[in-house]
Amino acid sequence: MSTIAARLAELGIVLPNPVAPIANYVPFVRSGTLLVVSGQISLGPDGLMAGKLGGGVSIEEGQKAARQCGLNVIAQIQSAVGNLDNVIRIVRLGGFINCTPDFLDAPKVMNGASDLMVEVFGDKGRHARSTIGVAALPANAAVEVEAMVEIA
Repeated sequence: MSTIAARLAELGIVLPNPVAPIANYVPFVRSGTLLVVSGQISLGPDGLMAGKLGGGVSIEEGQKAARQCGLNVIAQIQSAVGNLDNVIRIVRLGGFINCTPDFLDAPKVMNGASDLMVEVFGDKGRHARSTIGVAALPANAAVEVEAMVEIA
């Protein structure tokens, strides 16, 4: 068992099946040692975590949605490279938070995905990040997360 697979098992995490694209794009692109993962929405085993932060969705619910996006990102990484031990570093995460104009805690929401990367990959999971509040996301998803990953 790979080191990261063992870590996932230790954390009690079972990765979801990678979600197929819903439009004209691919789920990831590999260019040399760079892997770019397309935005993953907050679709989990119980369905889509939807709604607006600051408009009925709590920060804690948003963090869970961001974490689910992070799990979906990791599932795409695994689909791209097979063994997650091939991840050299999570370079960057981009987070999009579906929120009301006056919601100011988008960075707190995005911590759901960022914290997951560090839990799973350790120091290799520490990354640069942008978090943006947006007026809408596909299917009214609460959160969407994209990633840039250095791979072996």
